[in-house]
Amino acid sequence: MENSVRLNRTSRAAAALGALLLATACGSSNTAATSPGGSDFTPPKLTAQKTLGKTEGQVNLIAWAGYAEDGSNDPKVDWVTDFEKQTGCQVNTKTAGTSDEMVSLMKTGQYDAVSASGDAALRLIASGDAGPVNTELVPNYKDVFAGLKDQQWNSVKGVSYGIPHGRGANLLMYNTKKVSPAPDSWSAVFDKSSAYKGKVTAYDSPIYIADAALYLMKTEPSLGIKDPYALDQKQFDAAVDLLKEQNANVGEYWSDYLKEVSAFKSGDSVVGTSWQVILNTAQAEKVPVKAVLPKEGATGWSDTWMISAKAKHPNCAYNWMNWIISPKVNAQVAEYFGEAPSNAKACTLTADKNHCTTYHAADESYWKDVHFWTTPIAQCVDGRTDTKCVPYTKWVQAWTEIKG
Repeated sequence: MENSVRLNRTSRAAAALGALLLATACGSSNTAATSPGGSDFTPPKLTAQKTLGKTEGQVNLIAWAGYAEDGSNDPKVDWVTDFEKQTGCQVNTKTAGTSDEMVSLMKTGQYDAVSASGDAALRLIASGDAGPVNTELVPNYKDVFAGLKDQQWNSVKGVSYGIPHGRGANLLMYNTKKVSPAPDSWSAVFDKSSAYKGKVTAYDSPIYIADAALYLMKTEPSLGIKDPYALDQKQFDAAVDLLKEQNANVGEYWSDYLKEVSAFKSGDSVVGTSWQVILNTAQAEKVPVKAVLPKEGATGWSDTWMISAKAKHPNCAYNWMNWIISPKVNAQVAEYFGEAPSNAKACTLTADKNHCTTYHAADESYWKDVHFWTTPIAQCVDGRTDTKCVPYTKWVQAWTEIKG
């Protein structure tokens, strides 16, 4: 995977959580329907396309860098040209750097499909900018891992609103020569009396508050946290207080993955939040590191291809969604981008035959402990109706205070 794509993954991951409230699109408490994740809202009544027609000659996409490569960045990396030849659909891609940008672009009605992260996906569903998808028109959907189907970020009440693309988890990475015994808990970064004071690293984003909430969910059950993205004021304050305590031990907050690799290489950082692709890069540079999914679980991401409710080229869009998750192409994208593919058959086609094992693509028990990024909104997504939760705007404000 090229550095440019890895860097974009860093910027897009941080920005993917810069979400706006769903309030303007939410249904009232009297008419709301409960989604799989407990978020109560009623999407506009839209129907999925029933049959495929003649392709329209082009398709306009909004995508994260690395998701629709056409050979212009690297002649060896191209899964667009063959699609164009086989379908007659010219691919026009707008690369977006944030979820907010994706949402804004989709509202224009000029684009047919988007590779949305969980927070953008829910907003697009609630606003009616993305419509339901007929998975029967996407033959390769049958081979998508079961753990990615009918999830809270891509469906509502059993109605699918997208085609899963891939997923990844946030891990605990540590220097094997400096950190002993090998950690199996996030206490390695949240213990205020940490033996690694000044050498702890943390992800630089307000959504990192969810990591603290996840830790408290497991270690302080009296707080009653059920979902790290659904925090009432008391729960939120507890997570913020924990992060303020952690701040004394943090040597660096990272958002550029290359800087994290450098920090572990120099010894400035010895333990902290990381990604599988960062671990792979550090190990390739002979840095003595390992990573683990801690016993408390972890946060993570999952992306979904969604079709615009105003798509002018819906048949090409459906063809694209089927193509991008086809075994060979999904394998190429997953390796290039650094994630687990969504299509189970992709695992036999990766250049690195250990790719799916490394990224736990088929290990559904692994993903059960991963809480995928979801936008914090005032309406508690854990199903509570007797209280309000702290919205993301407040998370942003708190993050500034936490870093001091």
